[in-house]
Amino acid sequence: MKNVTDSFVSLVHWPFAGSFGFNTDILATNPINLSIVLGVLIFFGKGVLSDLLDNRKLKILNTIRNSEELQGGAIERLEKARARLRKVEMEADQFRANGYSEIEREKWNLINSTSKTLEELENYKNETIHFEQQRAINQVRQQVFQQALQAALGTLNSCLNKELHLRTISANIGMFGAMKEITD
Repeated sequence: MKNVTDSFVSLVHWPFAGSFGFNTDILATNPINLSIVLGVLIFFGKGVLSDLLDNRKLKILNTIRNSEELQGGAIERLEKARARLRKVEMEADQFRANGYSEIEREKWNLINSTSKTLEELENYKNETIHFEQQRAINQVRQQVFQQALQAALGTLNSCLNKELHLRTISANIGMFGAMKEITD
């Protein structure tokens, strides 16, 4: 490294007598050097830079086109989804309305069938009560009749003696005989 630096330093000390050399005045040489470097870069790098910019431009345009296509597809899918959502909401409203009307219909059917069942049970209850009343009345009648018969038999047995008893039997036989003659 020292050799390279020494060679530049030795070039700086060359005389200016018509020979080629380096100018160490930075303010004078810097714009010239920069313009030469920029000129060389522009001349040789123009095609590369132009190709790079064109490639970048094409990539950006392709990305924009792809983004627009994706946006269009997304908008289309969004519209389809919104249409499907509206359709589903309409169907849900229809199901809800049908469900409510079905519930009301079932409620009234249940109320009517329960009312009919209660009415039938009321009729059955009334029939059962009437039957039980008739049975109770018949039982009471039988008991009253039996008690009256026992009381009558008791009275007859206590009041009747043998002679009265024989006369009553004879009278009854006579009545049966008379009835028989009438019917014949």
